[in-house]
Amino acid sequence: MSLQVTKAEQIGWSSALIALFVSALWGGNVIALKLGLATVPPLWSAFWRFLSGFVAVLIWAKFSGIQLMPERGEARPLSILGLMFTLQIMGLNLGVNATSPAYAVILLNSHPIFTNLVSHFFVPEDRLSRQRILGLAIAFAGICYLAMGRPDARLAPHPILGNVIVVISASLLAIRMVYTQRLVQKMDPVRPVIWQMGFSLPIFLASAAWLEPALLKPLTAEPVIAILYQGIAIGGFCFVVWTRLLKRHSPGSLSVFGFSVPVFGVILSAFIFGESITGRVVAGMAAVTAGIVIVTRRRGTELEAEESVEEAIEEVLR
Repeated sequence: MSLQVTKAEQIGWSSALIALFVSALWGGNVIALKLGLATVPPLWSAFWRFLSGFVAVLIWAKFSGIQLMPERGEARPLSILGLMFTLQIMGLNLGVNATSPAYAVILLNSHPIFTNLVSHFFVPEDRLSRQRILGLAIAFAGICYLAMGRPDARLAPHPILGNVIVVISASLLAIRMVYTQRLVQKMDPVRPVIWQMGFSLPIFLASAAWLEPALLKPLTAEPVIAILYQGIAIGGFCFVVWTRLLKRHSPGSLSVFGFSVPVFGVILSAFIFGESITGRVVAGMAAVTAGIVIVTRRRGTELEAEESVEEAIEEVLR
């Protein structure tokens, strides 16, 4: 299977607006997670989210004629990927449950920092340069400054612990991205999406049934909509739309829209939860974003095929 990106079109207004809309939806992912967690505990929330996402992507893959069954030699690496995915999502849900959505969305979107650190050791063409080390230092300073903050106690019952867990989740996401990037060179990129969700579902179900009540309070429309948003809108709609955009445009030109995701998340948290946008939040977000911009500046077009796959897969499953 060829992953070569050819004849990439320049991004026009229509594609730019679509990419910005998808970024806004991604920005709302942690917000929806926080809304749902008020009623559905973290492990049950993960199960219902990825059950709906699994069904949505499965239907799309079937209609697209994509082979989903693992081929010879793929079961073991897909199982390893599924285990990393399960641990990362568990961490994310537990962390978001303990801290505020604005803090969580910024800290989670720091994952490119950790991706670059991990890639340095496992991807020969992805060595750290002085420029990238500078970017990592700036972004990491922003993470530390933000992680030690104490957001609104109403939204963050255990802020420091929650912040640290979300940072750990972001680092696990980075490891998973590097591992996925190597896998998709040998298999259809949709198979990891399906199988890491499928692998996680029985684990989420068993652990939730053992450790958590099914509901924390009577079920209403709000948590149902929040979970369906995460599964269908993020795991289904965003995956399909972003994949279509990557067929027309280079990942380098589309990646700039990713910087708007935490901005949308912070704004949505202020609007929905009434969370204050403090100086610490603004400073932390600015440092993380500036560092990521420096670190992820394009090193050439030879890596864009692999990076396009990463963007299509990882943006919808974090």
